[in-house]
Amino acid sequence: MGKPYLLIAAGGTGGHMFPAQALAEAMLHRGWRVRLSTDTRGARYTGGFPHSTEIVEASSATFARGGLPAKLMVGPKIAGGVAGMAFQMLRDRPDVVVGFGGYPSIPALGAATMLKIPRMIHEQNGVLGRVNQLFATRVAQVACGVWPTDLPDGAKGIHTGNPVRAAVLDRAAAGYIPPGDYPMSILVMGGSQGARILSQIVPEAIAALPDEMRRHIRVAHQARDEDGARVSAFYDDHGIRAEVKPFFQDVPRRMSDAQLVISRSGASSVADISVIGRPSILIPYAAAAGDHQTANARGLVQAGGAIMIPENLLDVPSLTQQITAVLTNPEAAQKMAHAALSTGAPDATERLVAQVEQLAQKETA
Repeated sequence: MGKPYLLIAAGGTGGHMFPAQALAEAMLHRGWRVRLSTDTRGARYTGGFPHSTEIVEASSATFARGGLPAKLMVGPKIAGGVAGMAFQMLRDRPDVVVGFGGYPSIPALGAATMLKIPRMIHEQNGVLGRVNQLFATRVAQVACGVWPTDLPDGAKGIHTGNPVRAAVLDRAAAGYIPPGDYPMSILVMGGSQGARILSQIVPEAIAALPDEMRRHIRVAHQARDEDGARVSAFYDDHGIRAEVKPFFQDVPRRMSDAQLVISRSGASSVADISVIGRPSILIPYAAAAGDHQTANARGLVQAGGAIMIPENLLDVPSLTQQITAVLTNPEAAQKMAHAALSTGAPDATERLVAQVEQLAQKETA
């Protein structure tokens, strides 16, 4: 008898791909064969997946991008992707299909629905994304990264938490060095692609810190390509040691070294912060669908592990004030680190694995 086969479908952002990677790592370790279905954009995030993960690109599209000609092609592209994936599944039938959201997950979930293959979805945020809304009542269950998650009538939800990659688990509950009169690290993350408003406000807020504090600070700042040179030059001009890149491959290490994290509150970022346990200042993305980034941040904030600044209230003085409040109070910073840990779900991957295996067993029973 061959290995059981899991097909994972995920969209092309870190928020979808990182928990998908965590599940792939765990299922391969349990002897499953794992295939990832994504698109060209998602393929950029597959470098961290185990080499034994099979990668396929499926035809899909979204109405959110492009002009009228591109929008007219959305339907045919999705239909072609579903048909192509159904043909693959007829030749090589998965035991379970798990979708992690994003429009590139439509072909696999659509084909699995047509062929009545056991399937489930994982929602990372406190509000369902559009694709997961579409499939929530067409799958066996919705594994929820944030609880409670607003689910449509008829959808069955279970709280698993958000799986984090093995590299994050390796740093789980890493010892925290409180801020003090020695080198301190600030990690700035705007999601997998950086955030323009953070690149505009954060450097100026750090530059406005008292001289005695600023001279101890080193910054790792994730910025978009088009902002990188300007941000790097600003830090240099103000004598602030900073490394500026569009994406850091070693975020878990940098986060465990940090005294403070300044970040958007995407689901994966919040999960990493809570599992490693670091004080954070969170700025939810105001345009996020259903304001889901505010929902993501709520648990950390209520536990006392994070400070939340709504995007419309973010300015240099307010951010400088909050950075100062954390870095001048070692005892409070330590308490924030412990509070962040209290909200983490380091066993989220195991919970999700259990649901996948139960779904497979129901199919064979």
